[in-house]
Amino acid sequence: MHCYSGRHNNHRLRFAQLKDHTMKLFRSTAVVLALTTGLLAMPAQAQSTQQNVSGDPMYTVEAPKAFSMVGDLLIARPLLIAATVIGAGVFVVSLPFSAMGGGIKEAGHALVVEPGAAAFARCLGCTRVGYNRQD
Repeated sequence: MHCYSGRHNNHRLRFAQLKDHTMKLFRSTAVVLALTTGLLAMPAQAQSTQQNVSGDPMYTVEAPKAFSMVGDLLIARPLLIAATVIGAGVFVVSLPFSAMGGGIKEAGHALVVEPGAAAFARCLGCTRVGYNRQD
């Protein structure tokens, strides 16, 4: 006759608790991932453009929706500002190597100017750099 000790039951209890904890962590991660994906996809779906009567793309005016502007303000702008600051740091670290290769201007443009322009020189919710000028 086999006798079960309390030790065996403790292992079952620990396994059940570990399983519950793992499932809660998995569910939380899945929810956070789904919400983040949804928020990041909003600006891509919300973009709409209006063309003038001539249909010339040079005169195309972007007319972003309100939730595109909110997503841009809360998600894209802080990330672009952080990319500008990090890019400036990387630019300073890479400056001796860029100077030896003769690519200081290109490195500065790619690491600092482009993310800075995307963060500060475009209308809220727009996808193209440059202010939204409607005449």
